[in-house]
Amino acid sequence: MMRPSWRIGVDTGGTFTDAILWNEADGRLLSAKILSTPDDPSRAVFGVVDRLLQANGCDPGAVAYLVHGTTVATNAVLERRLAPAAFVTTRGFRDVLEIARQVRENAFDVFAEKPPALVPRHLCLEVDERLDASGAVVAPLDMGSVERVAEEIANAPVGAVAVCLLHSYRNPAHERAVAEVLRARLPGIAISLSSDLSSEFREFPRACTAIINAGLVPQVGAYLQRLDAGLERKGLAGARLVMQSNGGVSDFRESAEKPVFLIESGPTAGVVGAAHFASSLGEEHIISFDMGGTTAKVGLVQSGAPHRVQEFEIGLSANRARRWNAGAAGYPILTPAVDLIEIGTGGGSVAWVDDGGKLRVGPHSAGANPGPACYGAGGTAATITDADLVLGRLNPDYFLGGEMRLDADAARGAIENLATQIGLAPLASAVGILQIADASMAQALRVVSMQRGYDPAAFKLVPFGGAGPLHALAIAAETGIRTVLVPPSPGVASARGLLVAELKHDFAATLVERLERADPGALEEALKLLEEQGRKPLQREGVPHGEMRFERALDMRYVGQSYHLTIPLGPGPASRPMLEEARGRFNEAHFAAYGYAEPSEPCELVNVRVSAMGAIRRAELREGASRREEAQKGARSVWFEATGFMECPIYRRAALAEDAQLDGPAVLEDRDATTLVHPGWRCYGQPGGALRLERQA
Repeated sequence: MMRPSWRIGVDTGGTFTDAILWNEADGRLLSAKILSTPDDPSRAVFGVVDRLLQANGCDPGAVAYLVHGTTVATNAVLERRLAPAAFVTTRGFRDVLEIARQVRENAFDVFAEKPPALVPRHLCLEVDERLDASGAVVAPLDMGSVERVAEEIANAPVGAVAVCLLHSYRNPAHERAVAEVLRARLPGIAISLSSDLSSEFREFPRACTAIINAGLVPQVGAYLQRLDAGLERKGLAGARLVMQSNGGVSDFRESAEKPVFLIESGPTAGVVGAAHFASSLGEEHIISFDMGGTTAKVGLVQSGAPHRVQEFEIGLSANRARRWNAGAAGYPILTPAVDLIEIGTGGGSVAWVDDGGKLRVGPHSAGANPGPACYGAGGTAATITDADLVLGRLNPDYFLGGEMRLDADAARGAIENLATQIGLAPLASAVGILQIADASMAQALRVVSMQRGYDPAAFKLVPFGGAGPLHALAIAAETGIRTVLVPPSPGVASARGLLVAELKHDFAATLVERLERADPGALEEALKLLEEQGRKPLQREGVPHGEMRFERALDMRYVGQSYHLTIPLGPGPASRPMLEEARGRFNEAHFAAYGYAEPSEPCELVNVRVSAMGAIRRAELREGASRREEAQKGARSVWFEATGFMECPIYRRAALAEDAQLDGPAVLEDRDATTLVHPGWRCYGQPGGALRLERQA
């Protein structure tokens, strides 16, 4: 029997659903892109998979595995479509959700309001029990109180229950006993335990994580089951995996039980793919810039690895999944995630006029239905895509390789209507839309770099998504970046990222101890315990023992600080020299993040961490052979900020040779994205169909 040789990556965005079909035996790479179906994202997934398989004559039984990047979990939280939940906690702590945290998004706004509690107070229920900070039992669990709580929940209109007992991160026994009673008394109700999701201290983030997970289980679980059954009917018998927020993948079953780990699923795939692409060119320090139809996402990659955070915040509105100034603007999620800044500036972002008469762009998006006015599907509002078309940057006859024709007259009409509202000429209005959008995206790039202690000029920019290469050079010029690397098929780059991600699961345990008093033996024991926990999901996913890999890290802070930095540990067992080395790296990381370090100050450990990974055989994703045809296909008038409209040569990107060189201005058209080369920039062909754009002196 032949070994399955095909792999599929499917990334669902707000406007388009992208897919890659890759043959691991010969390296062939094929792609497809269709409009998303927001009412039921699985329809677009099935549609794009069918298109790929049928167009290329691929036997579904030859698909080794399918990896999916999804926004289902994110959208459910942002749109407040979580299943109604009850919250069970230790007696005396039912108000933890109301109290939340003292920080505000704006420290000087005395009228700031906290986001509404995830669970109304009458559904915050208490059981009699108490553990101390070491996990020792102070008051045993009163099973009678658990039965009373179960009875209350049975009579309440809820579809999920979150259990977060005090100090259960140290000892989960009471939580598990509560869950046993609830599952017996409440069949069909999703039960989530904080100790199963995060073994770290801080009650409010743990509670929010458990509640959001419980509220997501019915919806995300049903979605993954629907996908699983549909793929089974199509004959795809291989493994089904989904991208997690941490940059690794997990199987459908594991993810259905812990959907809170999928909140950044879709955007994360792009950063992982950008890091892999850059490493193939020998570049390890990049900023990824993903501009799709609905949002723009920016992430930082240093030394080949995406920058990660151990806690992030899901906001209240669709314009960003992680706030620029985290604090009290949303709900904390206590799970590791690739660090991303996401704003509502995509190709379909709508331009509008506020009450003060100012032009705004986003965060509302025209989405896939009706889409921008130029899609000709009934949209009338002006969007970024309409402005790009009016300014000559897009070819109306070659959108999606000619598969979809853009209506230039509808785009002009939408821009003219907007111009009437703000009292500007249509051309000035179109230019204003792009300037506002580019400024917002440049600011997002500064946040993910400068606010993390990094100079963006020291990085190279990797743009992708359908609109990324079109706006990349304006963003680069605004932030001082001199080199831009455009991957092949940038419009489906996130789907490519899905195919190079590893299986990955993160585990942590709180261990607060002064560094000079820390016992290396006890630390090694705690790390080994986490590694044993990590082996279990990898075993369920079929990873051989010898192919499991574990990365260790410590959360550290100066004594008296509230927050910590994560410092990776080198190979080998924990030892005093290793701890001293970690202390030195902590001082360096603190200086990079905050601009100062205090080597003389006492330091303490906070948490120990282990990432358990299972390698998936990775091969280079090669593009098909370029067509042998003339690269230049004509010319048209294109608007640039430095020159206004000017005649600009148009090139077939797929026909450019690897050693090609051309000076801007130029437009390089690909099937899934357009790359705009500004005056003053030079474009160099690269191996595998990549492009290197350099700003000239």
